[in-house]
Amino acid sequence: MAHAHGKYADFEDLRERAVALRRGGYSLRQIRDELKIFNNDILNQLVKGEPPPEWTKRPRAKDDLRARARELRLQGWTYDQIEAELGCSRSSVSLWVRDLPRPERKRSREEAAEIARRGWEAKLRIRDEERQRTKDAAKQAIGSLSARELFLVGVSLYWAEGSKDKPYDRREQVTFVNSDPGMIKVFLTWLDLLGVERERLRYTVMIHESADVPGAEQYWADLVGADRSAFNKTTLKKHNPKTVRKNVGEAYRGCLVIKVLKGAELYRRIEGSWYGIVLGADSAI
Repeated sequence: MAHAHGKYADFEDLRERAVALRRGGYSLRQIRDELKIFNNDILNQLVKGEPPPEWTKRPRAKDDLRARARELRLQGWTYDQIEAELGCSRSSVSLWVRDLPRPERKRSREEAAEIARRGWEAKLRIRDEERQRTKDAAKQAIGSLSARELFLVGVSLYWAEGSKDKPYDRREQVTFVNSDPGMIKVFLTWLDLLGVERERLRYTVMIHESADVPGAEQYWADLVGADRSAFNKTTLKKHNPKTVRKNVGEAYRGCLVIKVLKGAELYRRIEGSWYGIVLGADSAI
């Protein structure tokens, strides 16, 4: 019993020293090193009830926004107004100011709706900015491609979007179709890498008949830098009056088909390379 009493006395002595250090501005790490107490549970018990010194508190990124939100709330601003002003989420505003008195309603429903609309537009703007930052960072992270990297990218693009040979329908030809100008540019650069002369390429525009057909033909001709003589007759998709088209407007230019003449040997290389990528994928992980 005396032994237990001795342990209690030792703890109380340590606690008095720990509390004195805490009040003297020591951090937990400094108290630990001073008293040689390396058990975190015991250390926390020794300073229980004693607030940490101000210098150990890390400022949070949203402290300024929180203070501003509380200031606006005390001025009578609504949640919607604070959201619109600070660009914060409603849940954050609610958490920051929920202990403050609720302001009296001073605005009409129309005014409140307008404030809510501006708040929503501010949220959308912030989201769009975040999206763009992520995209820009990813774009910059790619950097320059090596010849091998471009080769592998081109094989993958072709196998996703190009025509393929079937056992029941032999088509050892290289034909690539896409509506994305970026995809078209990468594919043409890939063909340049493989030494495929531009004279071996033939192009066909595929587009809805009710679109700006001449404008689309000129757009694709300019993009690939080819004479109109390299273009086959444009393929037009018939209009169905029962269908509501969504691919409308100036940005709609249909698809471009690129065919490589005498491409059987190239097709075999592409197919073999693709299956090489499939076999090699496991070793990359």
